[in-house]
Amino acid sequence: MPTTRRNFIASAGAAGAFAAGSACSNAATESGGAPSAALPDVYGNLGIRPVINGRGTVTILGGTVMPDEVVDAMVAASKHYVHFPELKEKAGAHIAKLIGVPGCAISCGAASGITIGTAACMTRGDMEKIRALPDVAGMPYEIIQQKAHRSGYEAQMELCGAKIVWVETAKEAEAAINEKTAMMFFLNKNEPHGEIKREEFIKIAKANNIPTLNDAAADIPPKSRLKDYVDQGFDLVIFSGGKGLYGPQASGLVLGDAALCDAASKCISPNGGIGRGMKVGKEEICGLVAAVERYLTMDHEADRKAMDGRAEVVMSKLAAVDGLSTEVQVPEFHNHVPHVHVTWDPAAKGITAREGYEKLLAMDPAVAVSASGDGGFIISMWTLKPGEEVIVADSLVKLFS
Repeated sequence: MPTTRRNFIASAGAAGAFAAGSACSNAATESGGAPSAALPDVYGNLGIRPVINGRGTVTILGGTVMPDEVVDAMVAASKHYVHFPELKEKAGAHIAKLIGVPGCAISCGAASGITIGTAACMTRGDMEKIRALPDVAGMPYEIIQQKAHRSGYEAQMELCGAKIVWVETAKEAEAAINEKTAMMFFLNKNEPHGEIKREEFIKIAKANNIPTLNDAAADIPPKSRLKDYVDQGFDLVIFSGGKGLYGPQASGLVLGDAALCDAASKCISPNGGIGRGMKVGKEEICGLVAAVERYLTMDHEADRKAMDGRAEVVMSKLAAVDGLSTEVQVPEFHNHVPHVHVTWDPAAKGITAREGYEKLLAMDPAVAVSASGDGGFIISMWTLKPGEEVIVADSLVKLFS
């Protein structure tokens, strides 16, 4: 449920690299100050302006800013050759042990995780079948999915040769199960919108020996979800590495059943077949390990308090502008962090959300926010570096003045 300014409460928000790391209160912002003079101006050299990110850990803005521990691990990994299958296996086992789940496969993103998770459920690790995909002859290929859980990522399953079977009720789901059923797909953030809730969804699948895949790409914090969804009974759970974990953008976690995770790992590069193009490098794997280690030990309460403080700054500055209404919202599942919701009368202020969005991006510095469904703005506190909340607020004041 959305949380207002009056009653929002701190609740959640990573320290260690492969061998070392120190706790800090905000993974995205502690390392996000002025760039080191020793580093090249990679964006300026291409004629690109960096953007102040008030949208969140969205792919279109590059996910997250990685903390030093993650970057250091990636740089260290880049200095040596390594037997890649052994790295994948041992890194996955290490992450699974850290989180407390049976298995872990590392993907090159959450979407990639959906594909290799689907392929694992269809092939159960049979290399001949893996190499045959998207030819599904001799294997189950139907995916049962609630209409309310349409994700926009159905293509990630369909490229395996899978067919989506749409249902709305538990009765329809049970009737859809047959010898061709490979998997049941659950979009975690849409749980409130579907008629079949998670407990019943899992119960139906278990009763019919059908594996389940839960797409929870952006659904941490809180960190407990890394383990909780597997404990609830989902066979595979997908998380993005480049969102709440503050890890590499081109990385993801497939957590859950050990045999299915092993099968999923076989479906991705360096093996041939459907996942060959989904290459996650040695640098991303080591960076993801460092991100998970850090995330599990960071001060989440301090991280959340820092976000709450940024929200208060933005709302305080916007309170001086006539005609603006603001409140803090914390989504229940997806991006469970504070966002400032700003609304106004477009006719009275002479500007729409779309026009305002473009004007903010054209400012110097450029500011990115999200347009809300009611014609306002949603501003995420998650991805703002220290002090950027002031710049965002001042930019909005300028926009509406």
